Amino acid sequence: MEDRPQLPYKRRHVDAHVDEILQQLPALLVLGARATGKTTTFDRRATTTIRLDREAEASAFEADPDAALQGLAEPVLLDEWQKVPGVLGAARRAVEADPHPNRFYVTGSVRADLQNEVWPATGRLVRLTIYPMTIREQIGRFDEPSFFDKLAAGQDLTVPSDSPDVRGYIALALQSGFPFAALQLSGQARQDWLESYIDDLLTHDIEQLEERKRDRERLRRYFEAYALNSAGVTDHKSIYEKAGVSKATATAYDDLLTGLLIIEQVPAWTSNRLKRLQKQPKRYLIDPALIAAALRMNEQGVLRDGDLLGRVLDTFVAAQLRPELRVSETRPRLYHLRQDKGEHEVDLLVELGGERLIGLEIKATAAPKYIDAKHLIWLRNELNDRFIAGVVFHTGPRLFMLDDKIIAAPISVLWG
Repeated sequence: MEDRPQLPYKRRHVDAHVDEILQQLPALLVLGARATGKTTTFDRRATTTIRLDREAEASAFEADPDAALQGLAEPVLLDEWQKVPGVLGAARRAVEADPHPNRFYVTGSVRADLQNEVWPATGRLVRLTIYPMTIREQIGRFDEPSFFDKLAAGQDLTVPSDSPDVRGYIALALQSGFPFAALQLSGQARQDWLESYIDDLLTHDIEQLEERKRDRERLRRYFEAYALNSAGVTDHKSIYEKAGVSKATATAYDDLLTGLLIIEQVPAWTSNRLKRLQKQPKRYLIDPALIAAALRMNEQGVLRDGDLLGRVLDTFVAAQLRPELRVSETRPRLYHLRQDKGEHEVDLLVELGGERLIGLEIKATAAPKYIDAKHLIWLRNELNDRFIAGVVFHTGPRLFMLDDKIIAAPISVLWG
């Protein structure tokens, strides 16, 4: 049978970063949710690829991983390492014996992290996370600095000529950032793929839990409740009570989904200069399309539900920003800010070196007004020189100033 033609490789945010660090580092441990492109990204770099989910290739490593590594043409990609956990220790020992650069790429599901009491590769394999693709990656736009670096340097943001409206943004969000779904599928085929992805979580990955917690329906209810609260500062109790599961079971589900990099928490920012700040994290699914797939919603359904629309847009923006954190020169960290009783809250707060801060708000409106920037104005006035910029993201076509250091910008500036 003739092989299907391979699509051209789409560069990822991490590629330039990896090019640089592999000039000195001997090994990388590449983490990420399934189907985010870990294997594709590193297979093209490898001279030898070992797929440990194939019995014929895994048998030698199961018998003696140290011996099996010897003599392989490097760099070596060890894919699905969790199928033969002993390869991690073997790679560590090989690096200890010979730490010359660019030897091993170890990829696979992070779930084995949950099963090991002692992590055997600390200080030997540097961790790197690959997230679902951003729109910038999908269209191949890498000719400008990251969004964070632009704002930090005071550079102008660019609105692309084909900036979408709110319906277009929801279409982009629901097309997903998983490379296969985003680049090769559309319509019902994409929807089926996303729903199947969730089903696999419920039927396959639940086997990692102790037997009494392997209830697929309870995990499904928990996942759906989490999806309904994506981009929310919601206490865990509210989620698991809505799902009808106990605290202990919900904690196990949360640990499982976090370990699989399907959900992620943005921590609360704290400061002695601001009073009554909440410490609860902001919870996200890593891909906004998973929200709609979990709830069996299409674009029209999301557009009709104002609360869900806001959550999908917020989750979409966070998904565009997350992969740029590691590769930005300013080394940003992502937080959120909320005072008790919600008197003041900022959707996302970016902390740069030198304690400089950028505030971000996401609004489901095409015509943001001064009032939409009120929390950013408050933050600017409280932090003075530490506050370098505020952005109110919106679904309209125009970029304009709302107040000193605060601009209204279409979401599309993230890839413009």
